[in-house]
Amino acid sequence: MSSTDSKAINRLIADSAEAHVAPDGGTCRVIAIGMTASIAISQRVPPRQVEIAALEQGIVPRRYLRNIGTIGLAGQIRLLRSTVAVVGAGGLGGTAIELLARQGVGHIIIIDDDSFAEQDLNRQIMASEGNLGTYKADAAAIRVAETNSSVVVTSFRDRLTGENAHSLLTSASVTVDGLDNLPSRLAVEQACRQLAIPYVYGAIAGFSGQLMTIFPEDPGLSAIYGSASATLPQRGIETRTGNPPTTPALIAALQVQEVVKIITGSGQAVRNRILIVDAREGTIDRIDLGE
Repeated sequence: MSSTDSKAINRLIADSAEAHVAPDGGTCRVIAIGMTASIAISQRVPPRQVEIAALEQGIVPRRYLRNIGTIGLAGQIRLLRSTVAVVGAGGLGGTAIELLARQGVGHIIIIDDDSFAEQDLNRQIMASEGNLGTYKADAAAIRVAETNSSVVVTSFRDRLTGENAHSLLTSASVTVDGLDNLPSRLAVEQACRQLAIPYVYGAIAGFSGQLMTIFPEDPGLSAIYGSASATLPQRGIETRTGNPPTTPALIAALQVQEVVKIITGSGQAVRNRILIVDAREGTIDRIDLGE
């Protein structure tokens, strides 16, 4: 885009901005969704580009107004410029996708080859009675478009394997685990190491859940499960305890918080330690795994 085009967009944004009084009494300038869309259409640019240009002028897209107090203008810009992959769009992944879109992550890659069944309705936020039988990746893409039209979605109706993981994740800056089996998690972890990107691991079973962020140089899943060459189970205790709706929502929220911290630099990621969440007892324990 030329400097002339940029100036035109910036001028339109400035002319469309409105004053907003915050709960603390302070004031700021904001721009509404409708004006963002109108400028994007008139200037033939993506809405995300308009939102970034607004933030660079200190004008907050109204949809992100409640984000700014925690991550700042610069943090919101980083999120809009980022790409996050979510592998699995079920209980964990579906909720993660929803939260990433609302947070304003600019590009979400969704990878899932499964379709919705009735037993998913209890916990998978993307599932509804009306879309049973629909591919999860397709439903998630529609949901993101309805929630935040500035977010670009790339969806794959593919099952991630060791053979395709690298190509599916190559443009991501962070990967979120929405999987339900250990072999796939190990394949994702290996691909993320090769691509030098963080991997946010999450797992649930009954009222319990686990969370850890794995950077390429970290021990990662081997610190929990041992060597990848060992005989490892496909699934865990969740086959007996089930998955109620609250546990995936809880762990997915923590996973997205990890993504936000990584991309914006706000806070410390849960590295080389695992969080064990027990919702039945109301406890969160931390186990240090070493570096």
